[in-house]
Amino acid sequence: MKQFTGTVGVTGLNATDNPGPGLAVVRALRSDPRFAGRIIGLPYDAMDPGLYTPDVLDGAMLIPYPSAGREALFARLAWCQQRFGLDVLIPTLDSELPALCDQEELLERMGIRTFLPTRAQYDMRSKARLDELRAHGVPVPKAIAVSDASSLYTIHEELGGFPLVVKGVFYGATVAWNVSEAVAGFHKQAAEWGLPVIVQEYVSGEELNVCVIGDGEGGIVGAVPMKKLMLTKSGKGWAGVTINDPGLMAMAEKTIDALKWRGPCELEVMRDPEGGFHLMEINPRFPAWCDLSAGAGHNLPMAYVDLAMGEQVSLAPYRVGTAFVRASINQIVDVAAFEGLSTVGETPSLRSSDLPEGGHMASPTVLRPLH
Repeated sequence: MKQFTGTVGVTGLNATDNPGPGLAVVRALRSDPRFAGRIIGLPYDAMDPGLYTPDVLDGAMLIPYPSAGREALFARLAWCQQRFGLDVLIPTLDSELPALCDQEELLERMGIRTFLPTRAQYDMRSKARLDELRAHGVPVPKAIAVSDASSLYTIHEELGGFPLVVKGVFYGATVAWNVSEAVAGFHKQAAEWGLPVIVQEYVSGEELNVCVIGDGEGGIVGAVPMKKLMLTKSGKGWAGVTINDPGLMAMAEKTIDALKWRGPCELEVMRDPEGGFHLMEINPRFPAWCDLSAGAGHNLPMAYVDLAMGEQVSLAPYRVGTAFVRASINQIVDVAAFEGLSTVGETPSLRSSDLPEGGHMASPTVLRPLH
């Protein structure tokens, strides 16, 4: 396949203890020998740590939060396209997709290509509707969407008793062992992510994940399954390894076929002590560990770029036993980088290859959003 020499915009650069997927997407693209293009970071905050990671971004432009609405986002993307010649957009956060789904034609008129699910697909995989996949033979724990905390006093009777899992509509989950914890979990998730809150049957076992790209017709372009080896206190994977599990992959194929999913997603699956699989969530974007796919020789972010550009994709089989381990590091930057971002909103290029020999590490170009 030919080299890619265009420009890719990537969101989700909040690389904290609960990292966004953006930096992993960028690293996967940079690692591919066919990628000869530029990468523009699209952060919401000038303090996003991914902005200060050396040798990954060619520039950046602040974009409005999803709450600002589609018009503000598209005005900003149009400016980004004019400024950088943006060819492909890779959104990596759940909350970004409602503004972008079903807008492929409009984005293409702007010169920006994507490979994303339809709004109907996005809605069907939501936590509130996930159990509808049982009609397609996908094993999903029973769940109920609630908008009133009073429901928590009796809902355990419908879900087989405690414990239960109380989930935010976008992110977050709390395991509740009694009514008091369920009510507290409801208020916590509602305050952070709004209503409804999802209350799901608890399933114990081993957590597995699959990073997938669907072709939009029920088939899988590529997929890499992973088992977490180390978790943070909040349950986020800090290390993981690619595995070979035919049962897990069969479940992934059935799920993608039922949804006719288009674009990237992550399946969160629980394998119970008896060996049964239970689909717990579908995240409608790349996960924060998606660069593991590139390390395993099955580069899914690069496949997204190819699909967005209308190219045919043929991926080699992934390597079983490839692992990742995250690390927290201090990134040393000149205070002028912060000053530029918070005042004039602009600093030089980040990539060290653009600096003179012996020059200081810099931050990317960051332009202020339109008002």
